[in-house]
Amino acid sequence: MNKRESVSGGWDVTPKEAIAIQQQLRSMIVVEKLSRPVKYVAGCDISFNKRSDTVYAGVVVLKLPELVEVEQGIAITKVKFPYIPGLLSFRESPAILEAWKNLHTCPDVLMVDGQGLAHPRRFGIACHLGLLLDMPTVGCAKSLLTGRYEEPPPRAGSYSPLVDKDEIVGVALRTREGVSPIFVSIGHLITLEDAIQIALKCSKGYRIPEPTRQAHLLVNALRRGEIHSQRSSPFRE
Repeated sequence: MNKRESVSGGWDVTPKEAIAIQQQLRSMIVVEKLSRPVKYVAGCDISFNKRSDTVYAGVVVLKLPELVEVEQGIAITKVKFPYIPGLLSFRESPAILEAWKNLHTCPDVLMVDGQGLAHPRRFGIACHLGLLLDMPTVGCAKSLLTGRYEEPPPRAGSYSPLVDKDEIVGVALRTREGVSPIFVSIGHLITLEDAIQIALKCSKGYRIPEPTRQAHLLVNALRRGEIHSQRSSPFRE
């Protein structure tokens, strides 16, 4: 069994086994400051075909500070795990990892459309992917999974703590004035402060940070048949 298999615990598992894997792996999450300046940020997302078991995955790499796209990788696979809140990693990660294989650029940070530590078992998909890829990851979720928060001030860049069982597990971050906050949390190999700053640096006038917003657009185009083959377009300086 290779390192990735040992960390994933395998994907052919029952929901009960998946919960046990999360509980086993959560102690492996490392919270630490980023060790170098961030130049490339990747965002990942998936899209499902409601009439079949096909899943469309995409990873988009953007260059800071311009937020210009430098590369994208896609994959089309079959989904095997059922939709269960709190266990999305077991449904979505296999497809994302297939798309990841098509990249040539090595991003400094991966932004995930989902939870990190802001999870009932402190092990959301951003944590799982961070361990699997051994890289800094940030959870940027559109909806609340666990915890409570006070509404942050209306200005862009404001945030308030997201608290679950007396523990700060993330923040509610206002990325654009007058819109609902997103929920930012640590995935792996990053601090909450760094995660917040990355999310803000990647915001471009929309509620959703640009890496995951572009990944969302990519996978929906893939699902609609507007992209017909696996592709990766590496950037060369």
